[in-house]
Amino acid sequence: MTTTPNQAPTSTDRQTPAVDEKRLSAATGMDAVTLRVGDLEKMSNYYSNALAMGPLEETSRDGEVHRVLGRGTTPLVKLVATPGLPGVDPKQAGLFHTAFLFDTKEALAATVAHAAQNTNSTFVGSSDHLVSQAFYFTDPEGNGIELYIDRARSEWTHSLDGEVQMDTLYLDPNRFLERHLNQDVLANTAAEPGIVGHVHLQVGNIPRAREFYVDALGFEPSLSSMPGVLFAAAGGYHHHVAMNTWNSRGAGPRAASLGLGDVAITVPGREDLDALVARLRAHSLDFADDGRSVRVVDPWGTQVTLATGTSSIDETLAR
Repeated sequence: MTTTPNQAPTSTDRQTPAVDEKRLSAATGMDAVTLRVGDLEKMSNYYSNALAMGPLEETSRDGEVHRVLGRGTTPLVKLVATPGLPGVDPKQAGLFHTAFLFDTKEALAATVAHAAQNTNSTFVGSSDHLVSQAFYFTDPEGNGIELYIDRARSEWTHSLDGEVQMDTLYLDPNRFLERHLNQDVLANTAAEPGIVGHVHLQVGNIPRAREFYVDALGFEPSLSSMPGVLFAAAGGYHHHVAMNTWNSRGAGPRAASLGLGDVAITVPGREDLDALVARLRAHSLDFADDGRSVRVVDPWGTQVTLATGTSSIDETLAR
């Protein structure tokens, strides 16, 4: 996939800088998100029809069916059938939304149109965030979804202390579709590339989230002055992860439930994982290291996997 000014660069698009022992590489990116689902077929049909993703591969492991969906050969989401678990609790720690990033306004508009027309979709709203334009939906099992496009970085502004300036301004969805919905793109939406641009989480406590996602994992704060939320990124992006307490203030560790199963992050090479391992050890955090990836759990029980390079379909299935 070719990087445009409106897309967060992937790890294969940038030269690998020297490893920073305290911070994740500028070439860090996000990978396919894993969701535990109660109704695999309903959820697969939703992501296929509403978000124009195709089923790429599936496997059975430990009595669970794992199914990967995406655009082209790029995995975007893995669904794991776990029908015995309780449903998503919007007041607990976990997923606020998975944000899918597109190259062009036409691709975004086409995906939004598919989502809006799907009877299993719940439209939540749309916003201009200064750095991006975004549309929000909820899937049939209560998982949040953001569909967005970035503005060129040259259009972003920063405060005197270096924070990226973001806001939540009204974005008229009908006007956006009128201006950018192209019938040819609409008819071939699944052929339009997309990636996971960021993942927004619900947590119980912002200072503790900062200790984990910034101090231990190595993201840099990009915006911390907005009440109840911390945005963090690598390489100067507006955010790869966000953590808020808007619905979940004071929440403790997650009980086993449907919803978020894994947040996947990509780094350029093994030396980046070695630096990560050193940080995790310095913070006395337990982790699993299989050579290509390091798996760790945040203070609320959310699993985070950092791996070298964007995962193939088979690697996504195995995660």
